[in-house]
Formats: sequence, structure tokens, C-alpha cells
Amino acid sequence: MAFQFFPGATAIGISYSDGIILAAEKRVSYGNFVVNKNTKKVFPITEYVGAACAGMIADMQVLVRQVSALAKIRRLEIKRSVATNSIAKLMSVIMFERRYFPLLTQVVIGGIEYRPQIYTLDPLGSVLPDDYAAVGSGAEMALGVMDAEYTSGMSDEKAKDLVVKAMKSSIQRDSSSGDGIDLLTITKNNLREDLLAVK
Repeated sequence: MAFQFFPGATAIGISYSDGIILAAEKRVSYGNFVVNKNTKKVFPITEYVGAACAGMIADMQVLVRQVSALAKIRRLEIKRSVATNSIAKLMSVIMFERRYFPLLTQVVIGGIEYRPQIYTLDPLGSVLPDDYAAVGSGAEMALGVMDAEYTSGMSDEKAKDLVVKAMKSSIQRDSSSGDGIDLLTITKNNLREDLLAVK
């Protein structure tokens, strides 16, 4: 019976011609109870890498703080930005080290170095690269939309429209998802965070 109290959510990552977009809805729920309607589940890690999560928010907050600090140290050592795959591998190692008492979160990491990259991590630290990804209780609905409409080399506007459409699809069908969408867009030139209201 404990499984019904596992927090649900939806988080999405997509790569396009100029960068990546990460998105997550804002609701936190346990079973049938909505705990909060204004929670941030999208996090910048460096100026070129970000993460979105579904699952235990506290676990993700701790993980992001730890990875961000280690990435800053690494940047001082190598004197350049830390690559997206290095951030994903670092997060994977931390999650795998905690495998007997796992961090109960699924993560989508996205960033850009030479090209846009998206990675999915499960609570045990598996790293799965892809062009787009979704995690959480609403992932099936979001992936259905993205599978049908995603094309490589999409423009910024088309990629954002697809992310919003996929997220709205999951919000409509997953009771654990809702109350707005946080977006994190990362390109070679800037990092931008947006909030969209959902009716």
C-alpha cells in the first residue's frame, strides 16, 4: 500500500537545433493529497547544463546542490565549462553510491557543449542518452506526443511548442501533475527560465 504515496510528477527534456529545453509541472502530491501547487522541479546546474526531476523533491534538491558544488570545483581544476555528459556521469555515480538507500528521484539532464544533449537517470544512476525524454507518472502521455511530433533540428519556437503540448497532455491525464509549467531553455548564448500558467 505504501506505493500509492510515492509522489507523482512529469518532467520533460528535449534537444533542438540551438539548445535544449527542460520542463516540469509545479504540483507535489502524495497519493490523493496535493501537498503544494508551486514547487520548482527544474534546476540550472551550470550555465550550460540543467536538470528536471520527478519524485522526491528533497532528494533532488540535495543532489543538485551537491552536483553544482562539485561542478564548480571541477571547472576551477580544468579551467573550462564542465561538459553535459560529465555532469550526468557525476550525478550517476552519486546515485549509484546511494543504491541501498536510494535517492527517490528520476532525473532528466540537458545541456549544450558542441551539440545539445539529453540524458535520463533513474534512482540507481543508469544514464540513458536520447534526443528527448520524459520521466514521472505523466511520462507516458508526454512521450506519446513527442514520439509523434519530434524531429531533429527543430527551431526554438517549435521545440517550445512541442514541450508545452506534451506537458499539457500529461497534466490533463495525470492527476499528480498540474498547476503550471516551469521551463528552462539553455543555448550557447544564454540560459532562460520561464513560468507558464496552465488552465
